[in-house]
Amino acid sequence: MITGYPESSPASSRPAGSMRIAMVAARFPPQLGGTEVHVSEVAQRIAGRGVDVTVLTTDVSGRLPPVEQRGELAVRRFPAIPRSSDLYVSPGLAREVTQGGYDLVHVQGVHTLVPPMALAAAQRAGIPTVVTFHTGGHSSRLRTALRGAQWWALRPLLRRSHALIAVCAHEVELFARRLGVDPETIQLIRNGAEPLPFDDREPEVSGSPLICSVGRLERYKGHHRLIAAMPALLTMTPGAHLAVVGRGAYERELRRLAVRLGVEHAVTFTAFDSADRTGLGTLIRSSDVVALLSEYEAHPVALMEALALGRKVVVAATSGLTELAQAGIVTTVPLDAHPAALAAVLARVAQGPEASACEFRTWDDCANDVLRVYDHAFEARS
Repeated sequence: MITGYPESSPASSRPAGSMRIAMVAARFPPQLGGTEVHVSEVAQRIAGRGVDVTVLTTDVSGRLPPVEQRGELAVRRFPAIPRSSDLYVSPGLAREVTQGGYDLVHVQGVHTLVPPMALAAAQRAGIPTVVTFHTGGHSSRLRTALRGAQWWALRPLLRRSHALIAVCAHEVELFARRLGVDPETIQLIRNGAEPLPFDDREPEVSGSPLICSVGRLERYKGHHRLIAAMPALLTMTPGAHLAVVGRGAYERELRRLAVRLGVEHAVTFTAFDSADRTGLGTLIRSSDVVALLSEYEAHPVALMEALALGRKVVVAATSGLTELAQAGIVTTVPLDAHPAALAAVLARVAQGPEASACEFRTWDDCANDVLRVYDHAFEARS
């Protein structure tokens, strides 16, 4: 049964410790990404309120601890195959869903093979399920083309879930159409956002202006579009510099592009471990513009954190990113903008007035809303 609730964030009145929650995610810190941050922030807050929460996740490397305690939050990692792909097939995780004595299973994300395995296992065992979509892009054109078929295959499992959660209005509209349900039955719970910590250290990258492109180094994230704009931007503002912030398999191609365009001196590649949030915050705070020219995003955590620091932001006019433009807090450019046109926008935004730090829903607000969904599921089961 799918139910819907208005978006709000009152504190939950559920008695502490009355539920055992399995929060299932294909990836979890120290792996980096917006979904990983969301799961970590929400799960730790819910566990800190006395709820028995265990994150069930995978480890394709075999190097992470299989059992970890993060404050009140328990984390269990299970082997997954294949190691060279992001499909994350994990029979051990699926067995734990049914054998762990959980009252509710919350699946975070719909893009790997973990969601159908976990949902099918829980629903066969009669355990209520909740799903947060966390849609995102993919660099593989084949995987992107198969997304519609993938969501169609998930349709019965999603429709049998007690609650469906979207992180942006774009997801609400997308899955209401795909599942054939009333949009009002899908709960909208946006990601939280809090300013990144920073200190007085000198950032390792500087420029005038300094542009930061933040995200995993995959083609669909659009870093190459910003590198392509650098020749024109350097003509307009010779002191400009681009910091590409992230890790990923596309780094070699991005470096080659910078060399081919003769702008390698004005492009720096850097990354921060999940523990060095202060280093990342210090760099972002020193930037003139933070950019994300991704082909697809739902409600990107990295941008929310930059906006919370008062940074000026430029995004591609696509998917959930357009909602930020409608709110008047970012500048958009067409995804296929000519490099010279993109450079002109970056220069104009960088030279424009300073942005004010935006107030957003916090991670506490997000956790409160998720708890309300759990409350309803628990009451319905009782």
